[in-house]
Amino acid sequence: MIIGVLSLEVSIFDAMTLKDKRRVIKSLKDRLGNTFNVSVAEVGYNDSIKTSLLAVAMVANDSRFIDSALSKIVDFVRKTHTLSLEDYTIEKF
Repeated sequence: MIIGVLSLEVSIFDAMTLKDKRRVIKSLKDRLGNTFNVSVAEVGYNDSIKTSLLAVAMVANDSRFIDSALSKIVDFVRKTHTLSLEDYTIEKF
């Protein structure tokens, strides 16, 4: 069993309030969870209006599958028009 964890630091373009930010982040979390069958949580910068740190977790038997799936998630987030991917890391345990 291998656990893959993807950390995503994103900036939200149009957020003027925390409510705006939460709307964008909730939408992204829902789309990632439904599309890729992963768990997603906001784990950092909770009180920042323009920045968020998300953690994406998945479990599989194959390390290559985790690498591929998490890379697809990074590409998906890069194509999201309401935010900008600033940095990401992939870890496996």
